[in-house]
Amino acid sequence: MKKILKEYLNKDIKLNRKELISVICMIIVFSGVFGWLYEFLFYYLNSGFKTFYMRGGNFLPWINIYAYGAFLILLLAYKRRKHPVQVFLISMISTGILEYISGYILYGKLHWIRCWDYNQEILNFGNIHGYVCLRSILVFGLSGLLLVYFILPLFMKFVKGNKNIDVIFIVSVIVCSIFLIDEIYNLIFPSLFGFPKATEIYKGLGLKYIYFKY
Repeated sequence: MKKILKEYLNKDIKLNRKELISVICMIIVFSGVFGWLYEFLFYYLNSGFKTFYMRGGNFLPWINIYAYGAFLILLLAYKRRKHPVQVFLISMISTGILEYISGYILYGKLHWIRCWDYNQEILNFGNIHGYVCLRSILVFGLSGLLLVYFILPLFMKFVKGNKNIDVIFIVSVIVCSIFLIDEIYNLIFPSLFGFPKATEIYKGLGLKYIYFKY
């Protein structure tokens, strides 16, 4: 890993089209699953270790805002990868802004849904209108370090020059497409065609979701 990281930090690795698309698909899947797992465990802690809550609105364990956040971090911090403190600050600030704007638009302006409310959670010091708090942006900052210095270089090393890149490309695109189709279905089809949402089906199976009191 030390050798991989050294090459990654000191050399701009050029990826061809299939390699780049493969890495993008991997990042989309990994970051969304990472976010789901983080929230699943956090809300178990938030409940006093009493209840596991499902998070997100999909069939698969994936939350879209974490994928958006990952790309925002890479877009802003990749070229600063030789400076970990800068990467941490960029990750923390950019995703904090993304989180605040997303929460404000979804609930504050559209009055559609409130997916999180730090006013009603533990470890919520410094929260602003319940949309963002110090704990959340610190976690995002640390996650940005994990992404930039561990996940991305591993993915790039895995695909670069791999003789099985055609297989890697096909598998990564298929897996990513499954997650995105799941997302699109739950965003569009229930409201347009009356199809059941993932949350409705899971609730029918006895799984619990967390709700915020307004």
